[in-house]
Amino acid sequence: MIRRVVQLVFSCIVLAIGVALLLRAALGSDGWSTLINGITIASGLPFVVVNTMVGLLFVAMAWARGLTPGLGTVVQPVLVGFVIGVVMDVVAEPEQGSLRAILLLIAFPVLAIGVAGYLGSGTGAGPTEGVALAWDPPIPFRWSYSVVQGGGALIGWLLGADVGVGTLLVIFLIGPAVDLLSRRFAFFDVHAADHRADQPLS
Repeated sequence: MIRRVVQLVFSCIVLAIGVALLLRAALGSDGWSTLINGITIASGLPFVVVNTMVGLLFVAMAWARGLTPGLGTVVQPVLVGFVIGVVMDVVAEPEQGSLRAILLLIAFPVLAIGVAGYLGSGTGAGPTEGVALAWDPPIPFRWSYSVVQGGGALIGWLLGADVGVGTLLVIFLIGPAVDLLSRRFAFFDVHAADHRADQPLS
């Protein structure tokens, strides 16, 4: 159990760094952030309120399909949100387009490792990954994750949020990248977070 909790915490920190770099690149955020931004713009509600409400809705949707919440379901959004704030305070948004592109390129492998690592801890999935896992099967995670990210980005964009090349890259590349890590390394087995398989913590 201790090993899995350490893996969860470390991977969430890695994931948060990836998200922060993506945001600082300012070339389009992930689908989840775009969805929350869009709802915030359209509703006038505070970002933190919308983030919490939509997160609970996603967890409930995954739970309805049998994917029970776990420690990671709570730790992931809280810890990732905190670390993103810290990194955003430290890393400035670059003015040059080339530096933005470099940040974007760095962000993607960091994001993939963070997502695969925290899911591989087997302690439970956060809202976005939980919904994607809940539909695997019948839809493989590499595609269900793209559908969730793409759907969030589309709704957010329709509600007034900005999208960019970074958004498209998250939609089409992160799911397959996480799946590749999951199939190659047991440490990154995303299905370890799928408690429908009744996998005990050790």
